[in-house]
Amino acid sequence: MRVLLIEDDRILGEGLRDFLRADDQVVDWCTRLDEAQAAVQGEPFDAWLVDWQLPDGSGLQWLGRQRAAGATTPALMLTARDAVADRIQGLEGGADDYIVKPFAPEELAARLRACVRRHQPRRLALAGGVALDWDARQPRVHGQPVALTAREWAVLEALARRAGRWVAKTDLEGLVLGFDGAQATSNALEVHVSNLRRKLGRDWIESQRGLGYRAVLA
Repeated sequence: MRVLLIEDDRILGEGLRDFLRADDQVVDWCTRLDEAQAAVQGEPFDAWLVDWQLPDGSGLQWLGRQRAAGATTPALMLTARDAVADRIQGLEGGADDYIVKPFAPEELAARLRACVRRHQPRRLALAGGVALDWDARQPRVHGQPVALTAREWAVLEALARRAGRWVAKTDLEGLVLGFDGAQATSNALEVHVSNLRRKLGRDWIESQRGLGYRAVLA
């Protein structure tokens, strides 16, 4: 899962980034709203973590503008505001959930997963007998579990969350590698896809030059 973290507190931002990356999430971190706006316009994300008060404006107002523009990306609001009225304002302003600072990173990670899970079924069936359990982070083929590397799971997850839609190669690289994707070798993605086809079969995925890759629903 690729997450955009918008947080200006350096200590908190570094801690959350490192904790979520250790949990095998791809995390891109911005400290300002103008940086975040540029990121969401040019990059795909599975979820946003948004601080309420940022140096160049209100994270909640920024989120409201994204919702008004049609964005449906799951969003978790981070803030020190703990009044009931603030929580209501945050949720009604576009956040899917709300967590008050200070918080345990384990709770934030759990709430983040819950936000994303509410936007999709817990289990997903793909062509070729491939089934995914998001919580277990493990696919099964005709009921048999298949072991994947963290990067292979990231590729599978990115495609499965967009099942039925073409995902451009550059977008898939972004979802799997984040802002660091430019550092990847030119054939790294093809190697991961080849490994997934070997382990899961070929029926669940399609590829086409100029369009990218597409996970096929059962």
